[in-house]
Amino acid sequence: MTSQPLKTTTLPSLRALATGRTGKVAATVFASSLMLTACSVENTAESDSTTDSTDSKAEKSASGEEGRGPITFAMGRNDTDKLTPIIEKWNEEHPDEQVTLEELAGEADDQRETLVQSLQAGNSDYDVMALDVVWTADFAANQWLEPLEGDYEVDTSDLLDATVESATYRDTLYALPQNTNGQLLFRNTKLVDSEPENFADLTQSCADLDDSVECLTLQLKQYEGLTVNTIGFIEGWGGSVLDGDNVTVDSEEAKEGLQALVSAFEDGKISSSSLSATEEETNLAFTGGETAYAINWPYMYTNAEEASATAGNFEVSPLVGKDGVGVSTLGGYNNGINVNSEHKKTALDFMKFIISEENQTSFAENSFPPVLASIYEDESLVEKFPYLPALKESLENAAPRPVSPFYEAISKAIQDNAYAALQGDKPVDQAVADMKKAIEAASN
Repeated sequence: MTSQPLKTTTLPSLRALATGRTGKVAATVFASSLMLTACSVENTAESDSTTDSTDSKAEKSASGEEGRGPITFAMGRNDTDKLTPIIEKWNEEHPDEQVTLEELAGEADDQRETLVQSLQAGNSDYDVMALDVVWTADFAANQWLEPLEGDYEVDTSDLLDATVESATYRDTLYALPQNTNGQLLFRNTKLVDSEPENFADLTQSCADLDDSVECLTLQLKQYEGLTVNTIGFIEGWGGSVLDGDNVTVDSEEAKEGLQALVSAFEDGKISSSSLSATEEETNLAFTGGETAYAINWPYMYTNAEEASATAGNFEVSPLVGKDGVGVSTLGGYNNGINVNSEHKKTALDFMKFIISEENQTSFAENSFPPVLASIYEDESLVEKFPYLPALKESLENAAPRPVSPFYEAISKAIQDNAYAALQGDKPVDQAVADMKKAIEAASN
């Protein structure tokens, strides 16, 4: 069978459209990347008539089976290089159920806006949508996703539990995890020779550091990174932000976790530069030998291997909390089926195809953390990517960010009040009380 080139359309960001600027955006990816050629959608003339995308979706496959036929897969352009070979392989094997890749904007907010506008209009432009894990509950609550039950039920027993939890809303699975991500604790072994057992052990291990070296650097700038790390401390001390529909961020455990974060910052155990640090500033501090520890995502591993200050002199482990292994929040994508799709059976099969062992192995080989648990035990992969066992342990102890259709408001409440506590503008007791008040107001 002759392989056909992958049909791809690329959407400019809505922000660019609004200003009349739709310049090329370079999608920078970690590890090896595949350059995609953006191409316009070609109109095919058949009997002097144009078949538009809506008409093509109404067509059945050659078998004539209902629910099958060509589909469109929408995903933010920054990571589509990992999916391109998988889509090409699917298309070779399914000539009557071709997948067209629709590249959305690189920015998450623009991706979400594009999808929401289409779904609110009741369109079936996108059959399968790669959703940031924090969007799943919102899309499910708005009844935009086909529940994965009954004829669409999927066996998720081989997937990492936390990833399945992130795709579940009100005890119903609404999406299928595609890839994931978890935070790791990076340690400069020239500065600290042994792995800490808990957070107190970490801070104590920095006692003899030279004044020119920081103890711990992480992301505390007022953006989503602050939400992620605040939740990590809250969860790592036994607390939570939500318990079902109940707001629990003011529990004693949650307060203790936030206090641990604030106290470590006030005592200088967490670098002052963390207050303005994103992932990249954290990366530069660690690979430059400026900090003994750093909390960051797995992408930093290769950077640390290649940097002169850390090459051969660093190790990774799961995060640490109050009593041992800490709690990372999850990143990654969940794939959902548009409730308006004409070809849901094909959509489901394509989503299942993505999580096959072969394709999940491909993700791991491209530093795109898989959701299939067994991949993390592949000896050949572990030899190539030594961080995989630590990442698996991190993911096994991970927690999804609050599963709520009001996540954006929850994140803002956490950011605003955690930042104020770190700045010394309000005590921790007041910060968690104000978080609870803001979250409850957003949820009502």
